[in-house]
Amino acid sequence: MNAGRSLFFIALGLFGLYTIEFGVVGILPAIVERYGITVARAGWLVGLFALVVAVCGPFMVLWLSRHARRKVLAGALFMFAACSVLSAWAPDFATLMALRIVPALLHPVFFSLAFAAAVSLYPRERATHATAMAFVGTSMGLVLGVPITAWIAARFSYEASFLFCAAVNAAAGIGLLAVLPDEAKRPAPAQCVPTIRPSAILGKLPVWLNLLATVLIFATMFSVYSYAAEYLAREAGMGGETISVLLVVFGIGGVAGTLLAGRLLGKSLARTALLHPVVLGSAYLVLYACGSASFLPMIAVCLLWGAAHTSGLIVSQMWLASAAPEAPEFATSLYISAANLGVVSGAAVAGGFITAMGMTGAMWSGWLFAVLATLCIALKVLLSDRKPDGAGQPPAPRESPAVAAPARTIPTAAGSSAPSPGISTG
Repeated sequence: MNAGRSLFFIALGLFGLYTIEFGVVGILPAIVERYGITVARAGWLVGLFALVVAVCGPFMVLWLSRHARRKVLAGALFMFAACSVLSAWAPDFATLMALRIVPALLHPVFFSLAFAAAVSLYPRERATHATAMAFVGTSMGLVLGVPITAWIAARFSYEASFLFCAAVNAAAGIGLLAVLPDEAKRPAPAQCVPTIRPSAILGKLPVWLNLLATVLIFATMFSVYSYAAEYLAREAGMGGETISVLLVVFGIGGVAGTLLAGRLLGKSLARTALLHPVVLGSAYLVLYACGSASFLPMIAVCLLWGAAHTSGLIVSQMWLASAAPEAPEFATSLYISAANLGVVSGAAVAGGFITAMGMTGAMWSGWLFAVLATLCIALKVLLSDRKPDGAGQPPAPRESPAVAAPARTIPTAAGSSAPSPGISTG
């Protein structure tokens, strides 16, 4: 068995998965023009996908995880490829929307089983290495999927952007059928997290507050990002190829932002979580005030925007995990649903604002959710501070357990993942 080759095709499949989910953001102007629809309606290509993942994901995972992992993973990739090919020549917008449903149903299944397969390829002591390598595909899909599809559509054709997604997923599916073992080894005992009944964490108020904060943070992020290409085209007067370059710059900023956020989280989780929506809202203010057709200034703007946006993935994940360290896998499954609920909420509300106010409505939606996220996190911090740790005394330092199991990890972009060292919550 060649674990390295198997891991490569797992990462390639994850890249293809996230290119399908978010690649439409880069070609939104072409979709609007092709089908003669409003920007708000086109935004539902992202919103519907996220809604299906949020509502149906846990049930699909429970159902399909009982079957042979290699066949389920390859089958999901072939379905992604088929839907992409059909999407290239969808006769109307309703058909294009319908073709998003099947990939959305299979998204959480592939994601969950892909990480489980990656970990099973290596001994227990190398599980973190396997997870990190698989995350290369996830991160590249999040960071590069949008600009690559935007560039292909601008350089070649609208159809070519979908065919690119199809080719990537088909290649990954063929590769997994060829090299991934039929049976996966069970995790060694040290990889499993002994805990209470997972659903018991739903009785904790901090968990609900952090879930709400996750929804609001993602709504803040995707109020604007869902319409990124259209905003840059209309408000900044950018062309298709220039937009694709700026989205790559956005991704580079995301890498830097995630690395910086990781360091800040190690120093103070609560302070970093509280500051994040403020920083993201400030980035929107800079984009609103400085957005123009001048390329060089827009590089700086997109670097800042990308850093503030992408760091929200790891910040929100760590913030939620900190409220339920006794049930990390269940907390991560809740994070999947909360994150996708935030994506659909942000895209939908911003779409309504855009219809009423024009493209700048996306900014106002982002600012609204940023304020709500800040208030929610502040409330959680205040409630935590009221715990009887001793009046006026700082709480004694405590060791945080591992945050999440690799097989149920959510992408935190730019190569970061849920497994992390102990994080202070003060």
